[in-house]
Amino acid sequence: MTGVAIEQMLELWCVELRQVKAHLQSLFAHPSIAASAAAFLDGVLGPERRKTGWMRAEAAGDPGPWRQQAVLGRSHWDANALRDMVRDYALETLASPGAVLVLDETGFLKQGQHSCGVGRQYTGSAGKITSCQIGVFAAYVSDRGCAFIDRQLYLPKDWINDAIRRQAAHVPDSLRFVTQPEIAAQMIARALAAGVPFDWVAADTIYGVGAIEMQLRRAGKGYVLGAHATDQFSS
Repeated sequence: MTGVAIEQMLELWCVELRQVKAHLQSLFAHPSIAASAAAFLDGVLGPERRKTGWMRAEAAGDPGPWRQQAVLGRSHWDANALRDMVRDYALETLASPGAVLVLDETGFLKQGQHSCGVGRQYTGSAGKITSCQIGVFAAYVSDRGCAFIDRQLYLPKDWINDAIRRQAAHVPDSLRFVTQPEIAAQMIARALAAGVPFDWVAADTIYGVGAIEMQLRRAGKGYVLGAHATDQFSS
């Protein structure tokens, strides 16, 4: 895009964003919910530093945050279908046989106790044990750029074992406890099943050697995985 005027670049972005919003409409049963989802997307991409419900509503011209909250809470739509849609959209531009799948987790600091998965746990975001949510993410990195293509919220055991808390947060009864490495392994399996082209996987010591290493060896994929000093290796 070298040499393109700023006005042209902005118009290209606007056209692409409109196409993305139109594509997302298939996820929602009613046009009004799709419109609220589009307004939510505008708010997330907007200039406000804090993305509260009221600030997003004000940016959309709504009298309150209820329409956008409905998208996140009361409306029924398939979040995993959106995940796959985002992955396919990213690969249209970024796909490359020599790409790298990068796995890592991050923490979202939380003061309250009601957000799904919140608890006192270690997060690199704060560099300590604190009240937060933990999400595991997969990023696709090639010589054409990078983008997130998968995500999953980590639920600690005390959440999984607390039926009242699960019900209040609308956590499905079928969900069982899985560790962060197990979540990462599921992401690798989804990428392989979807035919995502990549040669390598990179991850830190949480994912280390073990089941993920064996999974990648069987799939014929290279890997760079962090290891602890106490980990055992066999040649």
